[in-house]
Amino acid sequence: MCRIVGFIDFSFNNSYSLEETITLMRDTLFHGGPDDAGIFIDKDFPIALGHRRLSILDLSPLGHQPMEFENLVINYNGEVYNFKEIRKELEKEGYKFISNSDTEVILKAFHRWGFSAVHKFRGMFAFALWNKKDKKLILCRDRIGVKPLYYYYKDGLFMFASELKAFHKHPKFEKNLNLAGLSLYLKYGYIPAPYSIFENVHKLKPGHFLVLDQKGNIEEFPYWKVEDYFLKGKEEKDKWLKRSEEELAQELEEILTESFKLRLVSDVPVGMFLSGGIDSSTVCALLSKEGIKLKTFTIGFYEKEYNEAEYAKKVAEYLGTEHTELYCTPKEAFEIIPKLPEIYDEPFGDSSAIPTYLVSRLARSQVKVSLSADGGDEQFCGYTRYWVISDRLSKISKILFPNLLSNILELINPDLALKLYNIFRPILPKYTNFRDKYIKLRNVLKAKGVIEQYSLAISYFSEDDLKLLGTEPLDKKCLNDWLLVDELDILSSMMLLDLKTYLPDDILVKVDRATMSVALEGREPFLDHKIVEWTSQLPVEFKYKNGVSKYLLRKVLYKYIPKELVERPKQGFGVPIYEWFKRELRELYMEYLDEERIKKEGLFNHLEVKRLLEDYLFDREVYHNKLWILFMFEMWREIWM
Repeated sequence: MCRIVGFIDFSFNNSYSLEETITLMRDTLFHGGPDDAGIFIDKDFPIALGHRRLSILDLSPLGHQPMEFENLVINYNGEVYNFKEIRKELEKEGYKFISNSDTEVILKAFHRWGFSAVHKFRGMFAFALWNKKDKKLILCRDRIGVKPLYYYYKDGLFMFASELKAFHKHPKFEKNLNLAGLSLYLKYGYIPAPYSIFENVHKLKPGHFLVLDQKGNIEEFPYWKVEDYFLKGKEEKDKWLKRSEEELAQELEEILTESFKLRLVSDVPVGMFLSGGIDSSTVCALLSKEGIKLKTFTIGFYEKEYNEAEYAKKVAEYLGTEHTELYCTPKEAFEIIPKLPEIYDEPFGDSSAIPTYLVSRLARSQVKVSLSADGGDEQFCGYTRYWVISDRLSKISKILFPNLLSNILELINPDLALKLYNIFRPILPKYTNFRDKYIKLRNVLKAKGVIEQYSLAISYFSEDDLKLLGTEPLDKKCLNDWLLVDELDILSSMMLLDLKTYLPDDILVKVDRATMSVALEGREPFLDHKIVEWTSQLPVEFKYKNGVSKYLLRKVLYKYIPKELVERPKQGFGVPIYEWFKRELRELYMEYLDEERIKKEGLFNHLEVKRLLEDYLFDREVYHNKLWILFMFEMWREIWM
């Protein structure tokens, strides 16, 4: 596990030093690779590569990077867990090895098989390969997008890096705000690939190659697409449905166990994040039944409705893990929040970054690698919103004229609707954030198709909100980029969309930056592509059945853990932001969302921000996550702009 950076300057004119610049860029990423560092500069071409190393496999200097073999140079971040098997293949082909690292295996696999080598890799990775002979740069990102990779291209300067902060150290980097990226951030709380917060900066999409030739031409293309497996499953659905639940559960258990054990390949101690939920308990249970003794780590909250630590503790006691827990206080959160814009050097609105950082720091005090359990919800229909939206679409389909109803609601101003609601509140269902829910209802009735419906459901700021803020409305092209396959059922469409957007660009970003900020390698056992390919073909009837989510996964888990230990309502890795900001932390909102400050910056409509803040502070029905999204952007802007 490491951090990588590099650039090619086609217009290089000796106005700056390649060596000094790549060293500065590289060392902004010291936190993710404190064990070793290296650079490579091609004498015949203005290319520079930089590497920071977190030693996990082959701790000796033989794993030093960038690593060279004949005409190839590799700059690599990640782990290929099955590298020993690939190495044996290469040895049969006559290749010799001087290290015990997976880096050397990847390098020589590409030397032998070219682009097709990537199909042999099982793991998480982002790497750059420089061909000294052909003067060609190849970038590659793993199938699911566990490891990050940004690139910038303008005026003959091409740069890539694991984190955006490295670009700021290049003298020719122009950091202009990308308004489309900003709108996406406000809407979703994160910026999905290929978009970024800066103009001319992109995220390489998961499962893709990028090739830059010596003339500066770029070609980007996929080598793996998860939707192919959803479609294959649809075509072969009858075959799947003929198989018994017991048979499928046994096959799933075998696939999971093999993948989970593969993630233990390491020359340093390995731990596990444990929430006590279905996914992390499954990882822990299947490894424990293999006789593997784990160190487990949990973060808890004193606010009972957010606290999962008590559940995790019961699971840990039952499985006999060496368990450590830490309870987070507002004071600790207050100390961490100012660090977030530095750790997440692009605006990032997921407040669960706070406990993720805390549990990473806790784990790093005892281990150098920790397993996480992300990806279970997206593969086994675990999010409540999936079946809520499915039910909503079913109900809307029964309304004779949904557009007419929407047009009628459009005639009633949201503020007037809120006043009417308050008058009749005693006899109506109790809603918080009624005004926002009212606007969302109008938009839901107008939305066409599952993707638009889903986009509305997961949005923080609606299109109406963006107009009030004075930002650019979201380009419909952004949604078109996510256009999937119309033939899938509603639940599968939403899971597929999350596998392509929310998982890599929110969940995995959160875990990667938090773990690497404390020099901890985070591994994702549920995200082996062999598992994802299998679950993507599995009919939804085995994922959500009779109101039970993760149906088949539960059948596997309950063989090893009493169901009462994990059977409880779905609880995300949430943070009591609302409660904290009303008390100990409210001064931060007051500082960063101050009317004069917003007015001076000139980016948002200061009157709308003032209204949101006042409504929030005086309990006048506002969705408090909106304030968090704006607050995190303002903190980010102060540091990076």
